[in-house]
Amino acid sequence: MRGWWRELAGLVLPADCGGCGAARVVLCAGCAQALSGAAAGRVRPSPRPAGLPAVYAAAAYEGAVREVVLAHKERGALPLAGPLGAALAAAVERAVEGVAGVGGAAVAAGEELVLVPVPSARRQVRARGHDPVRRTALAAAARLRRGGVRARVASVLRHVRPVADQAGLGALERRENLTGALRVCRGGGVRFPAAARIVLVDDLITTGATLAEAARALRAASIGPAAGAAVVAAPTGSFVRNRSTTRTEQRSCE
Repeated sequence: MRGWWRELAGLVLPADCGGCGAARVVLCAGCAQALSGAAAGRVRPSPRPAGLPAVYAAAAYEGAVREVVLAHKERGALPLAGPLGAALAAAVERAVEGVAGVGGAAVAAGEELVLVPVPSARRQVRARGHDPVRRTALAAAARLRRGGVRARVASVLRHVRPVADQAGLGALERRENLTGALRVCRGGGVRFPAAARIVLVDDLITTGATLAEAARALRAASIGPAAGAAVVAAPTGSFVRNRSTTRTEQRSCE
């Protein structure tokens, strides 16, 4: 009921920009540009957890991007799934391009792209009234299909034991909290063609522990390997290009 009411309210009630609060617009032009995916790139948490596939993010988790992610995830601003999905689609494209390598085709003709969202715990879905990552993944797949890519979402990952709230946990604590917490449930006739490109998706990466556990669960079920992982946002300092720039600047000052 809660999710249904939010859907209806999102359609008929005026809203302010989810990023900056500008009046009577779901997302203003400036905040939409921040989620355009133009700055999408590879990110690498430090320390990098074992088993983490290559991860690409659409934007830095700061400013308007952070506000939009939180508004959708925690405050039920459901119309924001569209722009967040567009940002995630850009990160997915970068992920498959990265695997293909320079000059390689991102997705070959007739090849299927399968987005596997990281699942939210059931108690979180009940509290929020929706599953923000799955909703964003569905919007991303729709965006990719409009661009001619055979993309679909396969929500096959499930929690098999309770996990603690990740907020406030360090990298090691997050890995210990999540190890063995996910598994693949193959119900519903979900199939993974041998030639499919599988990309794990989430809205945010911090330490990478969640995506590493998701990748482990796929391997344990003999699915994949994942072609990579894609997220809407990541901490600014985790972008590989930013690190390279920082190291260059440091050397020039020595």
